[in-house]
Amino acid sequence: MARIRHPKDFWAGVLFIAFGAAAVIIALGYAMGTAGRMGPGYFPRWLGGILVVLGTILVIRSFRLKSEKIGFPTFKPVIIVLASVLLFGFTVTWAGLVASTILMVLVASMASHDYRWKESVVAALALAAFVVVAFRYGLQLQLPTWPPALAG
Repeated sequence: MARIRHPKDFWAGVLFIAFGAAAVIIALGYAMGTAGRMGPGYFPRWLGGILVVLGTILVIRSFRLKSEKIGFPTFKPVIIVLASVLLFGFTVTWAGLVASTILMVLVASMASHDYRWKESVVAALALAAFVVVAFRYGLQLQLPTWPPALAG
């Protein structure tokens, strides 16, 4: 049995193959069409096939290249980021997009080992502006921009 020498490539390849195969299987129920007249299954099948090929290349490569084992030093950053997303979900309807986005970015920034509060504030403000433009006005989502108490 071959030995996995590059676990990062191996597991990335397995993930690519799984997502690619899922996309192809799901798209089997849709008409394929042609390159000139693409059906709804055309893009997912091709993208899924490409993912399967790339995943296979990564898995094969993982048996040839050598690297360190995958290390998980701590789950604290993952928990902080997940908590910030949950916090956004729970606060967006009563605090609005702007406040919830700023809060989410500030909390998620604390997961970094190189945390700098000034950079986090700038990133939070920039992302809040982008979110309002993209989701409120671009996609016209029915979420409040500001807290309802301030909006009117």
